[in-house]
Amino acid sequence: MLIRRENPGDIDAVAAVHRQAFDGDAPLEVGLVTRLRSSHAWVPQLSLVAEVAGSVAGHVCLTRATVDSTDVLALGPIGVLPGLQRDGVGSALMHAALGGADARDEPLVALLGHLDYYPRFGFVSGTSVGIEPDQPSWSSHFQVRLLARWDPSMSGTFRYAAPFYDL
Repeated sequence: MLIRRENPGDIDAVAAVHRQAFDGDAPLEVGLVTRLRSSHAWVPQLSLVAEVAGSVAGHVCLTRATVDSTDVLALGPIGVLPGLQRDGVGSALMHAALGGADARDEPLVALLGHLDYYPRFGFVSGTSVGIEPDQPSWSSHFQVRLLARWDPSMSGTFRYAAPFYDL
């Protein structure tokens, strides 16, 4: 398996991964990635693919978000082809994305996600560190991964980039 930066030739394969991972002809994740790519929030260096046997088998992206006026990152979507789920592809993508974010001196990565999966990568409840999502209904699944540049005084309201609210 090779984890690498997404390139323009991967766009169709990334869409296919998300279609299959999220079980549908046009899941929200496919449109979300398309809208994120054309937004100011897109961070091309943090859109990563997992290549297995020469083909794209997984994808993750991190995009610009904010905690009050501080720039942070949001993770998602992340998707892996169904036949390769539970084989470490998603974990490899997560580790690469978080390492890339930390190397860029980002303070934190936030996401909405499964409470049994993401804590293994160091994610904690956002509310436990004083960061609340701007949609109260998200609080139960809102998590953050604090990075080396995180400052404990950083608190406030998390907001995704605009394409997340167009879903």
